[in-house]
Amino acid sequence: MPVLQGIKARIDQALNLQDREFPALVLAFIYFFCLLGGYYILRPVRDQMGIAGGVENLQWLFTGTFVAMLCAVPAFGWLVARFPRRQFMPAVYRFFMVNLALFWLLFQWPEAEVHTARAFFIWVSVYNLFVISVFWSYMADIFTKQQGTRLFGAIAAGGTLGALTGPALTALLADSIGTVNLLLITAVLLEVAVFCIRRLARFDFRSAAEHGDGERESRPIGGNILAGATAFFRSPHLLGIGAFILLYTFTSTFLYFQQAEIIENAFDDPDRQTQVFAIIDLSVNLLTLGLQLFVTGRLLQWAGTRFGLTLLPVLSAIGFLGLAMSPGLIVLVGFQSLRRASNYAITRPSREVLFTAVPTEQRYKAKNFIDTVVYRGGDAFTGWLYSGLGALGLGLAGTALLAVPVALIWLFIGLWIGQRHDRQTEGQSRTAETPS
Repeated sequence: MPVLQGIKARIDQALNLQDREFPALVLAFIYFFCLLGGYYILRPVRDQMGIAGGVENLQWLFTGTFVAMLCAVPAFGWLVARFPRRQFMPAVYRFFMVNLALFWLLFQWPEAEVHTARAFFIWVSVYNLFVISVFWSYMADIFTKQQGTRLFGAIAAGGTLGALTGPALTALLADSIGTVNLLLITAVLLEVAVFCIRRLARFDFRSAAEHGDGERESRPIGGNILAGATAFFRSPHLLGIGAFILLYTFTSTFLYFQQAEIIENAFDDPDRQTQVFAIIDLSVNLLTLGLQLFVTGRLLQWAGTRFGLTLLPVLSAIGFLGLAMSPGLIVLVGFQSLRRASNYAITRPSREVLFTAVPTEQRYKAKNFIDTVVYRGGDAFTGWLYSGLGALGLGLAGTALLAVPVALIWLFIGLWIGQRHDRQTEGQSRTAETPS
């Protein structure tokens, strides 16, 4: 016991933890570990299926994903409006567990393999954004803004560790139990996530700080199924976040298509293609884990949210300029690894802190609308735009150069919403400190 207490004390000191935060941090860490561990078991399979269907057809899969999102978001809004958090949170994850079981059955039917593969690509793209959006909504609903700045980096490290473990499990078990059976492991990890959700309900720091209690679990959030969309279009703060994510999506989709094209040109063997995707994932996640554990929390406390929101656009402008000058595999792997690591370790936690300053209904509904419909809508539009530019004869270098001014516009939007968020939270802090 003294050894464990000593380890806990060192963790508290390293992460600047305060009263009751350690067990909540551990549960959130495990929760996110399970989500990304399960996703990264599925991700290499999805990416290889995208190439197998032809890079020239990727825009159709992105469009299919967007349509699926348009159907899923109102259903989620209905769930949030009518059921308390302790009920709708587990329901979301168990719904996806049932989906995994259905895909497991469909993959036993070789005659429908092509159609199942396309449906699986779309489903994984929906699943990824949805479960992670719900996770960060829950984090922003439990932790205060000050806690988010300190803790979200360490919590995100749980996801990164899961992202390292998922591919390792795939490599270790795929031959012995079969790739299809790995879907069942993801389902088990989702059930562990549900266990963490139920335990995390005991640590509602935000409710205790704002209302003097921690009991919101038995009350539905209310509102209508389209409240997320209407709140988004009425709020300058949410519109700014949406524009930030839209430009992030634009640059991500451009880079994803360029990655697929470069890897397809470099390697004919599907196994070799999957291996390169895995190498990129591994390098990203190792770099991310180090940043999240030792840099993110203290850096964001020192440099602020604005730094976290402007770092990725700056790196993206430099990276796309590098690809325009030398559109090859080495530049691609370096740029993609640095960009994704910076996003997961610095920009994503900064972006999630923005939602600690909005009302509860917006944390779930508007955030989910932005993370899914806006995100995948940007994917679909950019996919068709990239294909159109290719048809006009604009090659890899030209499309990379086109992304540079987009990244600079993205930089100014990140600076604006960061400044707006800081002013808003400072005003809320002064109001809270004023004696009644």
